[in-house]
Amino acid sequence: MAELILYQRDYCHLCDQALAVLAAAGTPDFESVWVDDSAELEQRYGTRVPVLRDRADGRELDWPFDAAAVRAFLDRPL
Repeated sequence: MAELILYQRDYCHLCDQALAVLAAAGTPDFESVWVDDSAELEQRYGTRVPVLRDRADGRELDWPFDAAAVRAFLDRPL
């Protein structure tokens, strides 16, 4: 199971941009979760997506973010 989750929506151009940013940042493997598939996730993340979540400690990085912000998020101590 990946330590990172990217919460996203179907047909979301910001989510597509976030995927490109994660690639540019050299982000390790992550799980994509579509909030459209869950009423609970829709309520929590519906207007915030894309959101990168660290499963280990629960930290979240809300959009907008760039490659430098993602690298800082990944390097941040627990």
